[in-house]
Amino acid sequence: MIRLLVVDDSPLMRRLLTGIFTGSGDFTVEVARNGEEALDALSRFAPDVITLDIHMPGMDGLACLDQIMLRRPTPIVMISALTAQGADETLEAMALGAVDVVAKPGGAISLAMEDLAPALIAKVRQAAGARLSRTHRLTERIRAQVGAAPRQKPPAPADPGVYDRVVLIGCSTGGPPALEAVLGDLPADFPWPVVVAQHMPAAFTGAMAQRLDRICAQHVVEVARSAVLRPGTVYIGRGDADVVLTRRAAGLVAAAVPVRPECPWHPSVDRLVTSALGHLAPGELVGVLMTGMGSDGAAAMGDLHASGGHTIAEAQDSAVVWGMPGSLVAAGGASVVLPLDGIGRHLLSLVAAR
Repeated sequence: MIRLLVVDDSPLMRRLLTGIFTGSGDFTVEVARNGEEALDALSRFAPDVITLDIHMPGMDGLACLDQIMLRRPTPIVMISALTAQGADETLEAMALGAVDVVAKPGGAISLAMEDLAPALIAKVRQAAGARLSRTHRLTERIRAQVGAAPRQKPPAPADPGVYDRVVLIGCSTGGPPALEAVLGDLPADFPWPVVVAQHMPAAFTGAMAQRLDRICAQHVVEVARSAVLRPGTVYIGRGDADVVLTRRAAGLVAAAVPVRPECPWHPSVDRLVTSALGHLAPGELVGVLMTGMGSDGAAAMGDLHASGGHTIAEAQDSAVVWGMPGSLVAAGGASVVLPLDGIGRHLLSLVAAR
């Protein structure tokens, strides 16, 4: 049985979440009304995983999360409101150590939670098996606590030109801090555009792009509409849509497109990579598959590898969840397997050699 601690100041949410997880048959659930009660349960109940609300009286969710990571690092799934403030706070929570996020529904919560239940159970089950250590994401936690100074950036090129070499990155659970680590190692003049498919609701991807833009040397933008690719820029796929590459008169373009039912997670890594292979030679692409549950991206990046492209899988020791990169490795589709802190350096060496 998975030991789950539900932390929420709303009696309704505590009741709904308890019912969802006890009804699944493989959870033992305890609840806490605030941060103080959560910290008390941390040692007494010893949860395998925690769902944590951000807005609570007294000790709020961010302060509680920070204390949990210091006292007894435990996988945490944030339950966040679909607001701009909620998105910013959720990304800060993920930098402090939370591994995933679920958007708190609005309107008739009881009905909405029924629809949300399968995905919520899957995320919390997966999070329970996440790899954490006492120094989990220490660099990112420190950065979140002290605040990252905005990076000085050169102005974006006035003429985007034609850039036909692209880095494709896919990630899911645990992805935002991993992206901070990898993209933070790339200089402002990194010559290949970078396109990212990070599984995340649309309410959060814009805030994530803004956060990354503040702390990375490159420009970082959300793909809310079609954008011509240019160097020195990272393109974050909009949540609840897919991001694909296409070619137009102006050059290679990243575009947000409606999701397809055969792709269960969005933005879909498989669909991004497949679209890129339709317009670029394999040698003009580098695929990077990082932490995340499931296997999204493994099939398409395996095709990229088999056809002569270069693929990087994050190593198991650094991945919060080794599902996606592990699937690529198991299928023999990884050119190299690297820890998180080696991926950025490897990208620099690849670009310098081409």
